[in-house]
Amino acid sequence: MKITGTGIGTRIAIGPIVRMPDPLPDPPSGPSSLGADAELARAEHSLSAVAEELTERGAQAGGQAQEVLLAQAQMAADPALGSDIEKRLQTGITAERAVFEAFAAFRELLAGMGGYMAERATDLDDISQRVRAHLQELPPPGVPSPDFPFVLLATDLAPADTALLDLDKVLGLVTVEGGPTSHTAILAREKAIPALVGARDAAQLRDGQRVILDAARDALIVGPHEAQLLDAEQRIAAAARRITAALSHGALADGTPVPLLANLGSPEGIAKAVEQGAEGVGLFRTEFMFLDATRAPSVAEQQEQYRTLLAGFPGKKVVVRLLDAGADKPLSFLNDAPEENPALGVRGLRALRAHENVLRDQLTALAAADAETDADLWVMAPMVATVEETAYFTGLAHEMGIKTAGVMIEVPSAALLARRVLRVADFGSIGTNDLTQYAMAADRLLGAVSHLQSPWHPAVLKLVSMVGKAGQTVGKPIGICGEAAADPLLAVVLVGLGATSLSMSPSALAEVRAELANHTLAGAQTLARLALDTSDADEAKAAVRSAISHTQ
Repeated sequence: MKITGTGIGTRIAIGPIVRMPDPLPDPPSGPSSLGADAELARAEHSLSAVAEELTERGAQAGGQAQEVLLAQAQMAADPALGSDIEKRLQTGITAERAVFEAFAAFRELLAGMGGYMAERATDLDDISQRVRAHLQELPPPGVPSPDFPFVLLATDLAPADTALLDLDKVLGLVTVEGGPTSHTAILAREKAIPALVGARDAAQLRDGQRVILDAARDALIVGPHEAQLLDAEQRIAAAARRITAALSHGALADGTPVPLLANLGSPEGIAKAVEQGAEGVGLFRTEFMFLDATRAPSVAEQQEQYRTLLAGFPGKKVVVRLLDAGADKPLSFLNDAPEENPALGVRGLRALRAHENVLRDQLTALAAADAETDADLWVMAPMVATVEETAYFTGLAHEMGIKTAGVMIEVPSAALLARRVLRVADFGSIGTNDLTQYAMAADRLLGAVSHLQSPWHPAVLKLVSMVGKAGQTVGKPIGICGEAAADPLLAVVLVGLGATSLSMSPSALAEVRAELANHTLAGAQTLARLALDTSDADEAKAAVRSAISHTQ
């Protein structure tokens, strides 16, 4: 039996299914025997304990996992949630029931907002479970730990579970829900674990069923026969050889250079990126300094972090994305005003422009750190939609001492006007995650529309092609910093569409490097044309795979 979903990465795993345990049942709605004050004390103690545990897990995990878990810890300590729980306790219910109701109400509110907030709504389920487990003195929800390697199956995985997976035991991840940019998918890429998300038919599987998790082919093979097992084992061995191959610069078979850069969420990822052969940084997310703060960090505080980053890549390109926050990632010092559709609201450069002091502080700190190091600093603004916004940002950045100022191209309007945008900007960097979301009108975090959330879709590739051609026309470099660059076959197509560099999770660098070396620029351009001349993502991917198989 074959079950399909969205594969994360290109790796393969073979092993038995182990299901995540069922969540705690809904607590009874009966009255408390302790009284409201005692129940409030219980609730506050458990909320605090869970927030502390999530913070500790984040510190252990590091990297993007730490960012995610710090955000979860903030949720557990949210004063608004605490106030709601206290009000509910006044009706005489138990702490367990009050926590359940308050988190459920908050979840419903955030889920209706879409975008990043919908993602946080999913995380609320895990926090609610953890708080109620602590109240009942039960083990917190988590990954089972049998004494053999296994493929983990869950409805969805909480970041707290994904962050500290035992990689000696967990061979791969399968989730019934979720999309290619969910927390599970992002952390799976970072840890180089094969994963299949949005695999709805996997809900019927039982513990112990043997499977092949084939992320490259978006499939889960249940009860595989010997030929399928042999093929999978041979591909696993080939992948292992690629990963251990000597490091080299990214290049096509004809010598065309394609710099391979790393996506980083904090300076803690520097060592791994260098170890994996990153030729620099194509996306440094600065949110880690802001999301757990009640005030904007000072120029000096920011400068210290940027200095550490730049010092880790002497002589190499480092692309820093300014704070990508706003109503969908509310920060009290930036913008926490409610919006009905925050994915289309005041976020990215729009939020920074409304609070120009925050923007100027970031640029001041970056320019100062650049002066202290010898990396090649590039700075870009997120969520740029117009030529006027491009001119505003690049003008201010140059004025503040930034030598190379560019823009993220993740809004379709910027892609459609790419030639005009790139005449103003020094470079463009395509964020394929958001570009896909906005092009397909499909929330990138909603499992129900995950089939639309593929950067392989020819509509998305057409936008990338427009940007690539614009870059060639005006002589400006075009990078890819979305998760699409981590897909080796899609990476080749993106180069064929005009991308001049690719940035990805460090764990993906080896496989992308190996795949690029199999194709010339002319060959990549041919594959790109094949992908463009299709009707949907599956057809595009199949066309490219078929063409490659016939030439090998």
